[in-house]
Amino acid sequence: MATIFTWSGKTGKGMIESGEITANSKDEVISQLRRRNITATLVKPKEKKPLFGSLAGFSFGGRVKEKDIVVFTRQFATMIGAGLPLVQALKVLSDQTENKFLARTISAIKADVEAGSTYADALKKHPKAFTELYVNMVAAGEAGGILDTILNRLAVYIEKAMKLRRKVKGAMVYPAVVSSVAVICIAIIMIFVIPAFSKMFTQLGGTLPLPTLLVIKTSNFLAGIGGLLLGMALIAAGIAFIQIRKTEKGRAATDRIFLRLPIFGILLRKVAVAKFTRTLGTLISSGVPILDGLEITAKTAGNKIIEYAIMDTRKAVSEGATLAEPLQKSKVFPPMVVHMIAVGESTGALDTMMDKIADFYDDEVDNAVNNLTAMMEPLLIVFLGGSVGFIVVSMYLPIFKLITLIK
Repeated sequence: MATIFTWSGKTGKGMIESGEITANSKDEVISQLRRRNITATLVKPKEKKPLFGSLAGFSFGGRVKEKDIVVFTRQFATMIGAGLPLVQALKVLSDQTENKFLARTISAIKADVEAGSTYADALKKHPKAFTELYVNMVAAGEAGGILDTILNRLAVYIEKAMKLRRKVKGAMVYPAVVSSVAVICIAIIMIFVIPAFSKMFTQLGGTLPLPTLLVIKTSNFLAGIGGLLLGMALIAAGIAFIQIRKTEKGRAATDRIFLRLPIFGILLRKVAVAKFTRTLGTLISSGVPILDGLEITAKTAGNKIIEYAIMDTRKAVSEGATLAEPLQKSKVFPPMVVHMIAVGESTGALDTMMDKIADFYDDEVDNAVNNLTAMMEPLLIVFLGGSVGFIVVSMYLPIFKLITLIK
């Protein structure tokens, strides 16, 4: 039975080509390629893509998770440190990697390395799996002959970055979920429960207390066209915010607002400092030039205001300034951070100092998240309890009044 095979190979002129061939066996594919003066480097049956993605591995759209990259990096570092040839190590990892997209990517990297590319140049062709930071550190490791050391350092960096991201998500998700539940509960009461009371009060007649009137009017508004208008307004606001964030100026403006928020702004600033110092310290200790390191760090900052500050710092450093001077002028980084960086520059241990700052701010983020959670819990309870309590009391005021009149 004929099967579709994917192949890659080297021509007589040393060019790399790839494609698909329908044949009965792998040997037949190799024979066909040989007749075309192509030496096959990779021949395998074409994988059938499931209709709704890979449900077993939760791999949709060919995405590579950071966890997969960490495992790959550590295993690759161990093999290189043990003296295994680069191509052989890539072959082993491509065969045993569970993530299909990553496995195909490693196979393509292996083919490029076999064709004469450096490992860093081969990685550069796959930005969906390997970031610019990853590629630059690998390039520095290859140039210095310490690739296994750099790979281990990369794995540690990615793990710490993942941990930091989880902390921030935890800080943002908890109050958002609790607030959403509270709003949904109040909306259900206002739309479905209050109208029943309203009909009963209408039948009884008489003048209703002001709080009861306020609640009933709000309920009628939400249950009628007002609720639809409010929902459409919220959706429109969300779409407008997304569109604004897609523009350079819009993202810069919103990022500036985020950093100035009373509680979340402080947390975001600490996260930015931890990320900046961790990334730049890792790059410098790996042998990446400081100007390249600053450019990569700026691109991975995640906040336009931080990015602009780092790029301004890069420009000043290229003109002969120290790293600490432009950072202090930016007013973005805390004075303590700037002072510690200045000490690191003067002692020649900038990478070590950067790691110490990153460790300190990782702990600061931990404390900020814990404080935020501890503070949000009573506030949300007061909001939910106060809102529901006001609604309940408002509904029972006419009943209390009726009981008084009956007596």
